[in-house]
Amino acid sequence: MTSSRSCKNLILLIYLSISLQLQVASSLSSPSPITSNTDAAMLSSTLTPKIITISETVWRKAASNHSQRIRHLLQPGLTPLEHNFNSGKSKRRQQHYIDDWTALDPVNPIYNFLIEYYGLKGAKGPRRLARWAPDPKLLWDEHCNEMASSTTIVSSSPSVEKEQVYKAAMKASHGLGGVLLENASIDDIGGTLHMRGGVPVPIMVEEGDPQEDIMEQPQLHGVLYNPAVFYNRHSPLNNNNNDKDDKERKQQLLKTIAPFQWYTSILKQTLNSDPILHCYGLHEWAMQYHPEGADPPPSAKYQSSLNLRVSRQVINDTVERKGVRCTHVDALRFFAPAAGPLNHHGASLQRMDQLRLEQKGCVHAHMDLLKIGLKLQGFIDSELMVDILEVALAARKLDVEASPYDATEYGAGIVPIETNEGRKVYRERQIGLMQRAESVRQRLLDAYEVFMKIAFDESLLLGSDEFVGGRGKRTPSVVDDNVVMSKSNTGDGPYVAPERLAMAEPGGLPWRKNLIDKS
Repeated sequence: MTSSRSCKNLILLIYLSISLQLQVASSLSSPSPITSNTDAAMLSSTLTPKIITISETVWRKAASNHSQRIRHLLQPGLTPLEHNFNSGKSKRRQQHYIDDWTALDPVNPIYNFLIEYYGLKGAKGPRRLARWAPDPKLLWDEHCNEMASSTTIVSSSPSVEKEQVYKAAMKASHGLGGVLLENASIDDIGGTLHMRGGVPVPIMVEEGDPQEDIMEQPQLHGVLYNPAVFYNRHSPLNNNNNDKDDKERKQQLLKTIAPFQWYTSILKQTLNSDPILHCYGLHEWAMQYHPEGADPPPSAKYQSSLNLRVSRQVINDTVERKGVRCTHVDALRFFAPAAGPLNHHGASLQRMDQLRLEQKGCVHAHMDLLKIGLKLQGFIDSELMVDILEVALAARKLDVEASPYDATEYGAGIVPIETNEGRKVYRERQIGLMQRAESVRQRLLDAYEVFMKIAFDESLLLGSDEFVGGRGKRTPSVVDDNVVMSKSNTGDGPYVAPERLAMAEPGGLPWRKNLIDKS
């Protein structure tokens, strides 16, 4: 524990040293709270810099409640401490923590998707979900106290802040402001609080002061969160004095913004879609489809710890009955090759097809809300993240129960979609899940839109024709006879990520290894 704290203190010392140098340099060049033209470009013109303080009692209670809710949801899927996943070196690392988080069980069919799909591996995976951060909407809303009813956060305006704390927070944020968690310590960052986006606000000490040596015990007013601060400091435009490379740096920044624009487009598309309520979860069956003479399905290794509850013939007959109606582009790659031609939406799909096909009845689209939410961690309402996890787990449970596997050992039921009665049950549960996910998806879209308004200037979000294309100079280009990719319909704004122009096919390569245009 001592070595871990010393490491954190060293990191903080370096961080504060660089921060102070930047603050001194900026104070010599500009009296404005915005320390440079770059800062102004990164800050939304409609957002006034301010410090909103959350009292220690309030934020610690909110963080504790969040962690407890996450633990309640994950508990059935966590491995016991004596599990071999938590032995040896991992167990010694575990002793550095007092939270008793352990790894998720990779063979638990209801929880292993969190590992396989979303990378929540080891004990650090659950810890990542359990960490807390304030809702950045507090910065966007003009009447912060109105947010209290939905976030359980009580905030105060800069006018009632102690002047010393206010000045320190504005310095630490380079004049951009943020949400300050009162008395948060360096040990809270990466423990109770998200490390991503956390800005330590040091107590400034005079030369010769007994507290001058912050290596021993860093003294903080608290920790501040603001996506504009994070993306200003990590921006390739920051501290740029070379106009020659300006275009390249702006293109790099457009690449940073592109994933957020993509997920915003996906969320909008799904909310505006008509649901498909007759797919019956057959993607899991298509993964095991094996007609006579065909090669064994490569996806047979998935859920290999489970026995099939039906025969191979029943699987084949069920898939062949009316074919497969799967709109989820990520699922198609795991189909058995022989099942591809039986999909009504195509034997092969492009990533860009997701903007056309994603629909609100899809169980996997509900699970992917977690992937989209994780992209914002550190800058998203923590209560929303719990609600997203809850929906994702409910979707996964239906997914497993409607599969050809027997997962009753793990507390799952059976929805026999190979029968008329089973299909009726699946449809009823699918509708209930869709209705439950609707409000969560809308809240997540709102969170994305507020985040981007705070983190990036509107001109960067819209881009300009000068910077259209990104890698390979992809200006509007035809990928096939029916789909034209342009900055208006890619979901990426002026930059198209290369994996957006990729192909998914049964038994095929991952997206990044199966590009249509390899230029």
